Amino acid sequence: MPVRPAGPTTPPTTPSAATHWVLTLSCPDRPGIVHAVAGLLAEHGGNITESQQFGDPLTGLFFMRVQVTSTASRADLELALAELAARFAMTWTLDVAGRPIRTLILGSTAAHCLNDLAFRQRSENLPIEIVAVVSNHTVLADLARFYDIPFHHIPVTAATKAAAEAQLLALVEELDVELVVLARYMQILSDDLCRALAGRIINIHHSFLPSFKGARPYAQAHDRGVKLIGATAHYVTGDLDEGPIIEQDVERVDHTRGVEDLVALGQDVERRALAKAVRWHAEHRVLLDGHRTVVFR
Repeated sequence: MPVRPAGPTTPPTTPSAATHWVLTLSCPDRPGIVHAVAGLLAEHGGNITESQQFGDPLTGLFFMRVQVTSTASRADLELALAELAARFAMTWTLDVAGRPIRTLILGSTAAHCLNDLAFRQRSENLPIEIVAVVSNHTVLADLARFYDIPFHHIPVTAATKAAAEAQLLALVEELDVELVVLARYMQILSDDLCRALAGRIINIHHSFLPSFKGARPYAQAHDRGVKLIGATAHYVTGDLDEGPIIEQDVERVDHTRGVEDLVALGQDVERRALAKAVRWHAEHRVLLDGHRTVVFR
C-alpha cells in the first residue's frame, strides 16, 4: 500500500503539541519488526496507545497497526519510517488518527445505505466527510440536499459509459476524494475504473450471489425458502463482486417471513455491514493481504 500524502488537515511539519497518529504497515515476516517499530516511535517521543499485529503463515507477510501520540513532526516521522521500510521491505501509511476521510458516495435509487452513512457521519462520529453524492438517477437528490451534500447526476448508458466514468474520475480528482463507496449503485464498473480506484472503493451487496442473480433476488430467495439473509462489503476489483471481503453480516429468517420482510431485513443487514466496512477503512484498520483482508477491529 502506498504512503498516504499529507491532506489539507495535516498538522504542520514543525514539532508542536503531541499529535495522535495511526501507522499501518506490512512486510515479509521476520524477527525484530515489532521491536524496530516500537523503538523508532520511542526515539521520536512516541507513546503507543494501541497496537495490533498479525503474521499470516500462508503468505509469510506481517501486518501491524499502531496508534501513537508524538510531538515529532510528520516530516521527521516519515523520514525515519522510510529508512525503516527500506530495511524491512515495508509498505506503510501514516495519518492523523480520526481524521475524516474525504468520501464520495455512488448510488442509484435505493436510499437506505446513503441515508445510514450520512446519518452516522453526522451523529455517530463516523470518520468520513461525504463531499459528494453521485448517481445515475435523480431519486437521491432530495436526500443529499437534506444532509447538505452536493449532488451530481451522471447518467449512464451503454453508449455513454466511458464518458460517465471519465466524468466521475475527474470529480474524484477535483474533490481530492480518498474513498468511494458504492451504496447500492446498480452499474457495473469498468476494469479501468476499478484499477484507478484500487484499494479505495468499497461495495455492498446481498449475499445471495451467485445463487440468485438478476431481478428480484429476494423474491427468488423467498421462493427457495432461504433461512439466512446476509450482506457482504468488499473492495471493488475487476472481478464482479469478488473483491477482498471486509465485512459480512447475517440475519436468520423462517417460513413466516414474506418477500417484503426479507427486503427490509436485507436492507438493514446491508446498512450494518457497509457502515462497519467504511468505519474500519477510515480508521485504517483494513490491510490488504492478497485477495483477502486483515481487519484490526
